[in-house]
Amino acid sequence: MPKPVSSPHLVPFDGSFKLRKAPTRPREDPGKEECRARLAAATERLYDLQRRLYADDRYSVLAVFQAMDAAGKDSTIRHVLTGVNPAGCQVYGFKRPSPEEYDHDFLWRTAKRLPERGRIGVFNRSYYESVLVVRVHPEFLDGEKLPKRLVTKRIWDERLESIREHERHLARNGTVVVKFWLNVSQAEQLNRFRDRLGDPAKNWKFSAGDLAERALWPKYMEAYEAALNGTSREWAPWYAIPADDKPYMRMVVAEVLADTLEGLGVDYPPLTAEQKAELEEARRDLGVTLEAADPDGAPADEEREAKDKKEKKKDKKDKKRGDKAKHKDKKRKGDKDKHKDKKRKGEETAGEETAGEEQPAGEERSAGEGDEAAAPPG
Repeated sequence: MPKPVSSPHLVPFDGSFKLRKAPTRPREDPGKEECRARLAAATERLYDLQRRLYADDRYSVLAVFQAMDAAGKDSTIRHVLTGVNPAGCQVYGFKRPSPEEYDHDFLWRTAKRLPERGRIGVFNRSYYESVLVVRVHPEFLDGEKLPKRLVTKRIWDERLESIREHERHLARNGTVVVKFWLNVSQAEQLNRFRDRLGDPAKNWKFSAGDLAERALWPKYMEAYEAALNGTSREWAPWYAIPADDKPYMRMVVAEVLADTLEGLGVDYPPLTAEQKAELEEARRDLGVTLEAADPDGAPADEEREAKDKKEKKKDKKDKKRGDKAKHKDKKRKGDKDKHKDKKRKGEETAGEETAGEEQPAGEERSAGEGDEAAAPPG
């Protein structure tokens, strides 16, 4: 079982986590530029490690994200997994359970979405909703149709115990569970709600129910503290990430996830003697020469990996140059059109002035000509 990644944001395994002491902003802020540079470096590592995870085909990785509304779950998932091959990754979001899901235990709907070996799975909200939202709104238990004798004061402790056992079972069977709680402050959440209301492109993200849930903040914080203390264990650690600073949050999540994969020791599987013989025969048939290792002993496939990365960086640079060129062309065209319009307008104005000054011969009219038609009757 791999060890959790060392981090100042790792939630202890002994139940001593105090939410009020958990920072919502980094204690030492590296600055936006460094955060973005480190995020880019971490996503490059994830690009390579995900391919090795897939080829190795022994482990799967499950990343769980939980947070209050507007903490940045969606954008963090998008930024962190931007370079990962979609064929080796799956993201699921869990909202209000369906009637079918209510007819099963609370772990059933997420168990169906667990990642296969060789893949990265992401849960945007998860089975933890049953010890967070449902704990804050115990009336939601009615929808689960549990026998009344099972709904006792111990139900939340029992559910946390079920989650611990579930995650330990996953760890014993090769699924590496890593969990992120994005810790946003109440003040920052309010700022982001206002931003959503003020920007038409973000209006769809806001719901009137968000304000109702915000009013229950103390109850949610109590539920989160109990959940993190009850389920942060060596086999399924929680990381409480400061979420008021989005660049820092994304960087930390990406680095923890990349370090977690690196700790698995996944790699491309070695070939057996029989497979090597088959490949050698295929090379002879097709006239292919095997690429030699470099003087330092790096295998040919590693050379190709480095080449792929170099080409990927070149593609990004080319795209950036292309975007800049398009922007310049667009601006140049706009300036040209403005010049034409200005010139045309000037010509039209000049024409009007000339027409007013010179009346062509034979077209003089008397003072009253044409005025009758325009004058009101009577």
